[in-house]
Amino acid sequence: TIKVSIVRVEPAPLKDILVLPGETEAWQDVRVAADVAGRVEWIGPKEGQAVKEGVLIAKIDVAALKAALDRAEAAQKLADDLYQRRYKLFERNIINQEELDKSQTERTLAHANFRQMLIEYERGFLKAPLTGMVNHLFVDEGEFVDKGKPFVDLVNVDKIKINVNVPELDVRHLKVGQKTMVRVDAFQDRELFGIIDFVAYKADPATKSFHVKVIVDNPGHDIRPGMIARVAFLRRVIADALVAPIFSIVDKGGERILFVEKDGVVQARTISIGAIEGDKVQITKGLQPGDNLIVVGQKEVEEGMKVRVQ
Repeated sequence: TIKVSIVRVEPAPLKDILVLPGETEAWQDVRVAADVAGRVEWIGPKEGQAVKEGVLIAKIDVAALKAALDRAEAAQKLADDLYQRRYKLFERNIINQEELDKSQTERTLAHANFRQMLIEYERGFLKAPLTGMVNHLFVDEGEFVDKGKPFVDLVNVDKIKINVNVPELDVRHLKVGQKTMVRVDAFQDRELFGIIDFVAYKADPATKSFHVKVIVDNPGHDIRPGMIARVAFLRRVIADALVAPIFSIVDKGGERILFVEKDGVVQARTISIGAIEGDKVQITKGLQPGDNLIVVGQKEVEEGMKVRVQ
């Protein structure tokens, strides 16, 4: 007689959890381009350093731009002086209205040119559009950079996005604002909690899956973009599920079998499974409430064998 251990099967709540892999992405990731073409005169932060929004990152050919700005300012001042003098002459009927209008136009053009040169000059001062880390500098001091060419990559990893592709049969269970559990492969011992931030309304035509975005806090900045994460989505809670430990299931020729004890005799049950939560699985067919499920010794018994419960 084989000794076995049993547990009595009773309905219990079971969480139907879907675990899917995803890839981490920075909360903000901006590639800053040069606003003007010219020689890079100065670069402040180095790669890996933190910067705050609005802080000066670099100066591009500001000496040449300053000279052009000074010329425009001088031309603006001269146009103002000329207009004032001609206005006085007009009041004394020495010049006519046409000459005064011409002076007014020249003054307006000089002011517009100064404003334009001021904008160009300020473009030579490259500032951080966000608070984050300098991930990569594309140029060095002294190099020539063209307008619109990449200058620096800035990333903000205070929070991390996790991009997951969810099958079409499961996306109906997910909603924006829903909480999830997250594990990052690089930090297996750490359990994180995230919030669903976006659920796509349109499936990817190639994979027929839906893009879902989960946000997790990253105060230590140790989770980096590009890491692999596992996201556990709660699809539903089954209130009265019949569950069995996964290890109690025995494979017999491709069939899933559970063994139960009744009056000291083993009965074999062919089962169907449903939702899985941790080391527990829902049994949708083949198990009844009140059954004595064999959980120790199940690999040593067969249908009709006598056993002794310990």
